[in-house]
Amino acid sequence: MAYAEVKHIDIDAIPVIDLSPLSDGAAGERFVGRQLRDTVQRIGFFYVKNHGVPQQKIDRAIETGAQFFHMDRAQKETVRVADYHRGFLPIGEATMSGASKPDNKESFIWGWEVDPGDPDIESSNRILAPNRWPDILPELREALDDYIRTINGLGISLLRAFAAGLDLPHDYFVRHFDKPLTRAAVVYYPPQPEDMGESQFGVSPHTDYGCITILYQDAVGGLQVMDRNGDWLTAHPMPGTFVVNVGDLLHRWSNDRFISNPHRVINASPGERFSVPVFVDPNWDTVIDPVPAPGGTAHHAAIGCAEYIYGIYQKSFAYRNEDAD
Repeated sequence: MAYAEVKHIDIDAIPVIDLSPLSDGAAGERFVGRQLRDTVQRIGFFYVKNHGVPQQKIDRAIETGAQFFHMDRAQKETVRVADYHRGFLPIGEATMSGASKPDNKESFIWGWEVDPGDPDIESSNRILAPNRWPDILPELREALDDYIRTINGLGISLLRAFAAGLDLPHDYFVRHFDKPLTRAAVVYYPPQPEDMGESQFGVSPHTDYGCITILYQDAVGGLQVMDRNGDWLTAHPMPGTFVVNVGDLLHRWSNDRFISNPHRVINASPGERFSVPVFVDPNWDTVIDPVPAPGGTAHHAAIGCAEYIYGIYQKSFAYRNEDAD
C-alpha cells in the first residue's frame, strides 16, 4: 500500500539460522546460541530452517484454520472469545497499543490444553485457559492441538539455545514448562484496499509481549519488520522456514540484550492471507527476573509471566474491556 513505506530487501537480508546443529546436544546449543545472540542484538527477527517440523503438520493447521474462517459467521460465533482468551475473535476486536483503528483480521485462538476446573485458570488471571473448539469442525481440534505441542517443543529448543548464547545454564529459560502459557492463533487477513485509509493495518505496529513467537506465514506475504535504524523491511515468505522474533518478556529477561522490535502486517494483495503465530511462554507463575551481564545491573523489575501478559490483554482486546466495565 502506498502509505506504508517499506524497504524491499533481498530475501536473504534477514538472517536465516540453521537449527540442524541442535541435534548435537549442548555443543550444538552453544553454536546456535551464539548466532542467535549476535542476530537478535541487531534485529529481533530471524528465520529458522531445518527446524524438524513436518510440512504436513503446518499445511494441516493452515487448511483446517481456513475451513473455520470460511464457515458462516453464525457458526464461528458459537466459539466466540468470551470469558477466556480462547476461540473466535472477529474483525474489530483487537487494537494494538497506540493504534487508531482495530486490526483488519479474524483470529482463532487456542492454547495448551487444560482442564476447565484447573485452579491455575483463576490464579493466572485467566491467561491459562480452556480451549473452545467448534463442534461442527472436529478436525480443527486435532490439527491445532498437535501443532501447538510440536511448536512448543521447537520453542523450548530455541530458548535453550538463547540461554547458551548468554553463557547461562541451558535450561535457564525453560525450567518451568510443564503447563506453559504457550498459545497460538490461526489468523485470517482479508484483502485490504487502499481506500480503507492510511491508519488501517492487518496488524498495527507492535511488539509481541511473550518470550518468543514462532510464525508460519503463507506465500502471500505482508509481514514487515522494523530494523534498528527505524526502517520497515519486507519479511518475505521463505519456503521451509519459520519467522521467529523475540518478545517483550525475553527482552526483559535477557536484560535488554535480546531485542523485541516492532512489526506489522498489511495484506495489500488481491487475495486472502493466513498465518499461524505460536507465542511460546513458560508456566503462568514463572518470575521474569532480568539476568544482567557480569558486572552489570538489572534494567527492569522482576514480574510474573501471567501478570505481564494480562496487563497487555486488558489494553488490547475489546471483550476484556467490556468485562472490566
